[in-house]
Amino acid sequence: MDTFLKLYGEAAVTSLGFFWKSAWAFILGYGISAMIQAFVPKSRMTPFMGDDNARSISLATAFGAISSSCSFAALSTARALFAKGAHFIAAVAFMFASTNLVIELGILIVIFLGWPFLAAEIVGGLLLILISSLLIRLTMPRGLIDAARKRIQAAQSGEEDFDWRKRVRSADGWRLVGHRFVAEWEMVWEEILIGFTVAGFMAVLVPPSFWDAIFLAGGGHGLPQWLVVVENALVAPFVAAATFIGSMGNIPLATVLNANGVLFAGIMAFIYSDLMVPPLVMINARYYGWRLALYIAAIMFVSIVATALLVHYGLAALDITPESARRVGDVVRFAIDYTFYLNIMFALVAAALAWLMRQHRRGGGHGGMDHSMAGSSKLKRSAAWLAAAILAGGLAASAVSSAAIG
Repeated sequence: MDTFLKLYGEAAVTSLGFFWKSAWAFILGYGISAMIQAFVPKSRMTPFMGDDNARSISLATAFGAISSSCSFAALSTARALFAKGAHFIAAVAFMFASTNLVIELGILIVIFLGWPFLAAEIVGGLLLILISSLLIRLTMPRGLIDAARKRIQAAQSGEEDFDWRKRVRSADGWRLVGHRFVAEWEMVWEEILIGFTVAGFMAVLVPPSFWDAIFLAGGGHGLPQWLVVVENALVAPFVAAATFIGSMGNIPLATVLNANGVLFAGIMAFIYSDLMVPPLVMINARYYGWRLALYIAAIMFVSIVATALLVHYGLAALDITPESARRVGDVVRFAIDYTFYLNIMFALVAAALAWLMRQHRRGGGHGGMDHSMAGSSKLKRSAAWLAAAILAGGLAASAVSSAAIG
């Protein structure tokens, strides 16, 4: 019983350590995202994404990189752009960019894995977009795409146009920023809570032999190294899908994989696979129909595996393959350090943005965001509250275990 309480408490503390270490990064990233969403009108970007040329795809990539990192919002916004005339390839490029090249994701990668992994993520994110664009250009099911566009255009509402210069100088504009900031958290808090809880418990409770069996991480299987690299890249997207976690929640789990000897190709394929989780595939099916949704998933899988292998061997050829020496226990420790002061500072920022949100809603303002069908399911909401209860129980177990030792 004492061993159970100790492990249970340690797992809960590790999960909360993940939250603690990254809280300021979330606030910073979503604050920047909220300002971009409030002050950059989507309607002015869409006309430049109507082709499958380099300019259109580059603009879609840039727009995705400065947008929300929420996987559900990425799908919703891509649908809105597609309905307003963006080319299908540009819409897919936007989805990849908004979940692999956004600011807050980069900050988390630096915190949990280090700068070299961030550089690999940026290079890989751009490769993902290039490879997926080429694959779609070669295999594009035009009939399915035309039918999907007609299907969603009938239900798509337009976004209001506005003068961003006037809005950025107005109090209403900054109240809208507060509203967008809170709306972002309303969309992602369950995903983050579930993801970080799962990561903490897996870090403590799952033995290295489990990861060795899945990723052949022990090195004693008698297989050629190249075959292990390919296996890691092929298996990682399925592991990511099994976690049901999106782009932000899987970074702590990537730290767990790194600590258990998973190869670089597997870690990067795992990080790239945030759009492969079943709930997101099902949302795409509701948007575009199952045939096109499965086509998108297949394009993503092939692109992810190819990108992970290219990045792995490309960096290996240059002898600069990232190797993070960070371990979960080092990352999640509580201390009076830069994280402590940043969390206090950004908690005040979050409070100010929440106050602006209340002012916005009191004035009868609306968000103007296309979050339809991107909200929470009952199952996901229940899982989030279960995760909260598990963490609370773990803290109690930690307190009991510490008292017994004392």
